[in-house]
Amino acid sequence: MNYNTIGYIFGVLLMAYSITMLPPMMVGLWYGDGGVVPFLCGFAVTFSVGLIIWAMLFRRKRRELRAKDGFFIVSMFWTVLAFFGAVPLYLFQEPSISFTDSFFEAVSGLTTTGATVLTGLDTMPKSLLYYRQQMQWLGGMGIIVLAVAILPMLGVGGMQLYKAEIPGPVKDSKLTPRITETAKALWYIYLILTIICSFCYWLAGMTPFDAIGHGFSTIATGGLSTHDASIGYFESATIETICIVFMLISSLNYGLHFAAWQTKGLRHYMKDAEMWVFFNVLLFIVAVSTVYLWLTNTYTDPIESFRFSIFEAVAITTSTGFGTANFAAWPSLIITLLFLGSFMGGCAGSTAGGIKVIRVWLVTKLSHREIRKLMHPASVSTTKIGRKPVGDRIIEAISGYIGAYIVVFTVLLLCVMATGLDLVTGFSATAASLNNLGPGLGDVAAHYGDIPGVTKYMLCLGMLLGRLEIFPILIIMTPSFWRS
Repeated sequence: MNYNTIGYIFGVLLMAYSITMLPPMMVGLWYGDGGVVPFLCGFAVTFSVGLIIWAMLFRRKRRELRAKDGFFIVSMFWTVLAFFGAVPLYLFQEPSISFTDSFFEAVSGLTTTGATVLTGLDTMPKSLLYYRQQMQWLGGMGIIVLAVAILPMLGVGGMQLYKAEIPGPVKDSKLTPRITETAKALWYIYLILTIICSFCYWLAGMTPFDAIGHGFSTIATGGLSTHDASIGYFESATIETICIVFMLISSLNYGLHFAAWQTKGLRHYMKDAEMWVFFNVLLFIVAVSTVYLWLTNTYTDPIESFRFSIFEAVAITTSTGFGTANFAAWPSLIITLLFLGSFMGGCAGSTAGGIKVIRVWLVTKLSHREIRKLMHPASVSTTKIGRKPVGDRIIEAISGYIGAYIVVFTVLLLCVMATGLDLVTGFSATAASLNNLGPGLGDVAAHYGDIPGVTKYMLCLGMLLGRLEIFPILIIMTPSFWRS
């Protein structure tokens, strides 16, 4: 591997990330909540380590990144980033947070999982709350994707980083001919959506602080909130509607947003088959949930039943994890249906978690094709998405991913349950981490603070596997990766 180049990039990225600790420091200075020292120290430590690594390798020869270098950087940097991101959280005196909990919170934020070990958010320092929301926002589109816009200026190509980081089954697709322009386009759209979302929240009655924080979290489909009651704290149908709209927008392929931006029209949305499958599944979940909650007298008012159903269906399926109701107390059928939706997640190329709609849809089509072949062995059938045939390479990639997902989920579930968690808690916590969902059931329905420390580290691994879609981390665990 190109260790000089990898180390140089690590140094640059750490220095770049250290700058993100200055805004929460300014928030702490504004509110006088004791957040200045922790974030100043976090900035100093992160920047100094990055500077030392950069200075040591500045004059050494650097080469173009290969695919394996990209996978290594992406996999390891998320772990390293979470480690340094946990430093300011750990340095807070009030609340006092252990390093394990700090690391868990940092991983949860950066991977946009939204699982938390913290309680009493309403009275916590504003700087800490802002930092959590900011981490989600940075992790939503991917810090690495942002970085590839900078790396060419450093004499290092970024294509391999982009391919390793971007979610979805097709890793070679680019919105623009140049990878740098692609990264910039994605982040421009991401930033514009965040500004619009935050502004809408503010108009709907949120304070500027809450509006910005929830704007970060909504567009990133992260789910962390500045209040223990999440979106339910505001008790506003308008705010819930805004949240639903922007969760859906951010769960669509950002390539569609780019195309709409370029053409100044909605034609590309109308033609996207994956988007329509996503909406149809959501419609089914909402319809079943609304009717069943009403029939079981969970809510006596059908309008109220619909209000809570549509919000939780969108929040869970898109892996955002916001809450307006305690869905863990709902009938088992609805809970199961919602969690199944989280396994599907959002569209490929979005900030949502889960397996992704396109993969689930294609696996369904492949199953149908195999059934037809059993009935008509001589028939020749082609798997299509919309009107376009799907290549064998994509089918192989998706089949491999689904297989890897099942194996990883099973192993992680067994490991988590070996630490003493019951079946409901263990299954939901594993699903919530691997799907980057956040909220779970049982002992993790409210928060993850009471589970064993070793379990938290296992779930951190699950969050990273889910965020990077398994393969980048599995690749660096293989012996063959280190031989050449």
